[in-house]
Amino acid sequence: MINRNINAVYFSATGTTEKIVCHAAEKLAKTIQNQGTVTKINFTLPAFREQPASFSEADIVIMGVPVYAGRVPNVLLKYLNTFTGNGAWAVPVVVYGNRHYDDALIELNDILETTGFKVIAGAAFIGEHSFSKILGKDRPDEKDIAIVDEFADGISQKIINNQPTPVTVKGNRPYRRYYVPVNAEGIPVDIRKVTPKTNNDCTDCKLCADICPMGSIDYDDVSRINGICIKCGACIKSCPAEAKYYDDEDYLRHKQELEIQFTRRSEPELFV
Repeated sequence: MINRNINAVYFSATGTTEKIVCHAAEKLAKTIQNQGTVTKINFTLPAFREQPASFSEADIVIMGVPVYAGRVPNVLLKYLNTFTGNGAWAVPVVVYGNRHYDDALIELNDILETTGFKVIAGAAFIGEHSFSKILGKDRPDEKDIAIVDEFADGISQKIINNQPTPVTVKGNRPYRRYYVPVNAEGIPVDIRKVTPKTNNDCTDCKLCADICPMGSIDYDDVSRINGICIKCGACIKSCPAEAKYYDDEDYLRHKQELEIQFTRRSEPELFV
């Protein structure tokens, strides 16, 4: 068996996707290499999306992204398509906030195949929703991590047996349109330009500017947004003073609607 290099590659604004992808990669490395050596490529911050990554046939790449509006985040598409697989084995992983992953997994699968990877497995996991501290609260939890272990074991068996057969993941082609919320009258609303506000509790610690995956928070005045906001939740969930918040009526209604409608526990789906 070829000595494979294990790579954890991910976008993870609030750490949930990172936790799942890195755990799977480390478990896989321990199983097939008897050690936990993993190369991590975290492309969450803008500076890390400036250079494309290239792999080889000796690589196994577990790539994870969050699900935004039922799809791979459109702000990542250009960067993801700069990757070069060169025949590396790949495992697409998407993480969603307990609603549904819709066509995100098949879209990431297709991106990997188009850029020269051989997809041998895939999965959809659940993380705490970027809009909410209630929806998918504290996930991935212990039960989820046990399923990550099961997922990694399934992948390792394919590798050890040298049977990297392709898989078929769930999803539709053509992909569904990005999920659009509606107002109280059932009319679609556009929340793409909604941005977080900053209250007087802000201590100007600059953490929000440092972690914004779009680099959109002004470092000199953190109450200013100089670029797009993807509603990833990083600034709000990480603020030690709880000074960041949204006040847009349509956004808040959509958030509440999600929290009311999707209280059931979604479970991970594995394709090995």
